[in-house]
Amino acid sequence: MFYVYVLQSLKDGRTYVGFTDNFERRFNEHNNGHSKATKHRRPFKCLFTETFATSKEAKTRELWWKSGSGRRKLKEYFVQLNGNSKSESRIFLNKLR
Repeated sequence: MFYVYVLQSLKDGRTYVGFTDNFERRFNEHNNGHSKATKHRRPFKCLFTETFATSKEAKTRELWWKSGSGRRKLKEYFVQLNGNSKSESRIFLNKLR
């Protein structure tokens, strides 16, 4: 299994998108400062993960989240998250897939 994940820095509120084959290990690496790209923005919370069968699928999805279209969807997600209940936000997130 491969995972695409979106983290949010509790320090500056910015997001980070990545993919891995072991989400728990990678999340801990981000929060423990073992990732050069994110060590200055710790701590993080996980906004969501997506699961894929292959590395290729996960990498493609990661690149989409990092694109203009993906970033726009993340902004829409934040609007939903901040303006609606958690269950409504989950429904919206499922529509993103």
